[in-house]
Amino acid sequence: MHTFKAVNTAILVSLDFGNGDHFDRLQELRQLASSARLEVLAVIEGKRSRPDPTTYIGSGKVSELLQVVTQTQVSLIIFNHDLSPAQQRNLSLRLNCNVIDRTSLILDIFAQRAKSYEGKLQVELAQLEHLATRLVHGWTHLERQKGGIGLRGPGETQLETDRRLIKKRVKLLKEKLLALQRHRNIQRRSRRRTQVLSVSIVGYTNAGKSTLFNKLTRAQSYAADQLFATLDTTTRKLYLAEGESAVISDTVGFIQELPHTLVAAFRATLEETVQADLLLHVIDASSPSRDEQIEEVNKILKEIGADTIPQILILNKIDLTDLSLGGKGCVRDEYDRISRIRLSAKTGEGIEFVRQALAEAIVENSKKLHEKTKDIKKIIGGCATVQGLF
Repeated sequence: MHTFKAVNTAILVSLDFGNGDHFDRLQELRQLASSARLEVLAVIEGKRSRPDPTTYIGSGKVSELLQVVTQTQVSLIIFNHDLSPAQQRNLSLRLNCNVIDRTSLILDIFAQRAKSYEGKLQVELAQLEHLATRLVHGWTHLERQKGGIGLRGPGETQLETDRRLIKKRVKLLKEKLLALQRHRNIQRRSRRRTQVLSVSIVGYTNAGKSTLFNKLTRAQSYAADQLFATLDTTTRKLYLAEGESAVISDTVGFIQELPHTLVAAFRATLEETVQADLLLHVIDASSPSRDEQIEEVNKILKEIGADTIPQILILNKIDLTDLSLGGKGCVRDEYDRISRIRLSAKTGEGIEFVRQALAEAIVENSKKLHEKTKDIKKIIGGCATVQGLF
């Protein structure tokens, strides 16, 4: 008898290993499922000291999960953890349901959100590189010999064919992305020659980066209360008082345990961050996990080589907290630079402090460039003097 599967529905599975972050991680998984336009019908939780090597959750939880799957006729089970290929296959066979892990869900959201040509290439590359790891151990049914037409050589298995085709496609995608990266480098060098301050907005996903970007530049970048609303880097020229200007970029948000395949695939886009003169690190001040989110963002910035770039912390969404501005919406460091700003990108309260900080950064950047130019001229002059002696 044919059983009906409820489309776009999911069961969430999350285990507590005693790390103290179980609740926050589960809430984040709910947000991810919502961002993927899925209706969550049930949540299965449990405690373990370590994952079960065969099914991750153990036979008892598998039986409990099977009962819920039978009752709800759900179409998808999402684990709040990274599953090995063998664990994913074992669970799919026992539950007779599609099972994915946290990384696969994030990749799917990225695939839904990518709009630009480069963004789509990057997402496809990340998906293929993730799939390549799934073609080991987990997919033994692909080992069967099949007589392919025009694809396989003599005696080549389906698995070998899949690996070869993925490898060929990955190579092509990397070549296309490299060409786009070269084009971006040319644009970046052009900006350097004009001595324009380069600013990147970074932060945890859904912290309000695009809302701040739109408020500063009057752009129409997509902004929504969901995870990974922005994937494609958008760059605009920002005009400040007294004819000063800066180039500002809105970038993809970060998240805990952001898949390495995504970090690698988006490296070209993230280079806007690496090459920036200043980072505006946007923080959701209303989030109870804001300290952990700051730490996660800084960890990824270090991974891509952007940890030494000066940051200004932007405590956003103060309209949802008790952090009223009062008479002081910014904090200065020991060098009298603005280091922290409290604002609401949605209402515009405190946005003038960002403009003030950028104007001051432009002046400081001009001084650095002037000093650098003087040093270069001294070196050239010194070389000319030495050459004259000979």
